[in-house]
Amino acid sequence: MSTFEIVKKTHFIVVTIFFLIYLIKTILLLANKTEALQSFTKKIKVIEMIVSFLFLATGIYLMTQIPEIKPMLIIKITIVLMAIPLAIIGFKKGNKGLATLSFILILAAFGIGEMMKNKKAVVSEQAVNTDGSINAHELYTSNCAKCHGEDGKAGITGASDLSATQLSNDSISSIIVNGRKNMGKVEGLTPEQTKAIATYVTTSIKGH
Repeated sequence: MSTFEIVKKTHFIVVTIFFLIYLIKTILLLANKTEALQSFTKKIKVIEMIVSFLFLATGIYLMTQIPEIKPMLIIKITIVLMAIPLAIIGFKKGNKGLATLSFILILAAFGIGEMMKNKKAVVSEQAVNTDGSINAHELYTSNCAKCHGEDGKAGITGASDLSATQLSNDSISSIIVNGRKNMGKVEGLTPEQTKAIATYVTTSIKGH
């Protein structure tokens, strides 16, 4: 397992724990369980500090591995940066409105993160040759090269080395459509375009 995969899994785990902690705290606050909230906060104080640190540290590392910063990622980061101070103030002052707003923002950031796993395919005019056939090289460059590299060996964000793949065309097509491990599914390609990319990988990338 690559460093990226380890960090990504760690990030998902700490984000989930972070989410659950604030879910419990929000429920206790809204239910007016002041003593229970104080007791829970005290018991998990160290855990919460560790989780918060890992949340930010792994998140920053993953950002440095992303080939491009997309608008949705900027929105997610902004939401998280807004949610954390609101949560601190809300729970410290017992303000239900701020605490609830913070939890909603955390939930929204979590949802955006899940949505970003999938990728919308880029199909430019150059993806179709003058004779109407599919330009597989252009499709690969537009949709795969950012992580796999032009030669398939880049390994950005933990991408597999396509030059050494042992997968069949059908298996590669399935991964493009359904996703696997770090790679989310690619949406918007026709079956023919998907097959063309798979064939390009096994004939032009593999072994080079």
